[in-house]
Amino acid sequence: MKRIQLTLSPRAGLYSRPPLERMMRMHQRLKAGRYPNCRKLADELEVSAKTVQRDIDFMRYRLGLPIEYDQLHFGFYYTEPVASFPNVEISEGELVALYIGQKALAQYKGTSFEAPLSTAFRKISDGLRDTISMTWSDLDSAISFRSTGRAVADVQLFEELSHAVFKQLEVRFGYKKPGAARYEERYVQPYHLGCVENLWYLFAFDMDRRELRTFALPRIRNVRASKTRFRRPADFSIGRFLEQSFGVFTKPAKTKHLIRVVFDAFAAARVEERAWHPSQKIKQLQDGGIELSLTLGNLEDIERWILSWGNHARVIAPPELKQRIAKTVSELANAYGDAA
Repeated sequence: MKRIQLTLSPRAGLYSRPPLERMMRMHQRLKAGRYPNCRKLADELEVSAKTVQRDIDFMRYRLGLPIEYDQLHFGFYYTEPVASFPNVEISEGELVALYIGQKALAQYKGTSFEAPLSTAFRKISDGLRDTISMTWSDLDSAISFRSTGRAVADVQLFEELSHAVFKQLEVRFGYKKPGAARYEERYVQPYHLGCVENLWYLFAFDMDRRELRTFALPRIRNVRASKTRFRRPADFSIGRFLEQSFGVFTKPAKTKHLIRVVFDAFAAARVEERAWHPSQKIKQLQDGGIELSLTLGNLEDIERWILSWGNHARVIAPPELKQRIAKTVSELANAYGDAA
């Protein structure tokens, strides 16, 4: 595999890089034979002597630099010539993976996670020292992410809810259901925050309705965390909670639906390219189309998804889903009848 070395130039970013800068300055003094010691370096770098010692230990044991302490000169020195500060080598594939991971963090933009995640990626990139044929700008021109319908994040609301989730504190807030004229007061035990299709949701136990409910963050306002703590059930799993859902709609369902949808050849390749649900199975048809089958507890999300494929998708089962889609198609035909 091709290996490359990265070095960030001084203009790579406006943020500071204290650990790397400290070690680079130590390296320069060691290479110049100045015999720096912890006290002098601490004064110069405006850090504690313990911090300098940790940096020296890192350079010696992790980077493999030949550093020893000279009792006569009361300072550190290189026991053999060192041409340059060690490079961190990564493969081109590893670099691309790192870049894609950084771009994927866009879903956390505007949340309390954005700053620490960005800082973490900057620290990783700060340790990569030599820029050659591939730079971040090269990757920007080669790889991009685009998503539609991303919700505008309310940072304060997100932080209040995430605090309540982590600390397991009961909360009250106003919630406006789709189509409702006004907000309703909700009192919940917040279990989990999840981002589904670019929208953040709170999964919580509704104290008044005595069941787990899903709340879209853009529809929440006036969050008030109480001092009352709760214990999240040990058997709670967001994966199990959503396993019968095609999206986030999780209305309690006693029966499971075996969904069977036929896609024509035009849509078949596009459907096969993605994993839509853990239970999905695909059957190849002679005309180039496919039959997709999956098991769900609710029909709301899957109905909207099937309709998005237009006349390229046809429901085979269950009858209830066929009726729902037929009704929607009829209503659409009436709404657009004048355009025919």
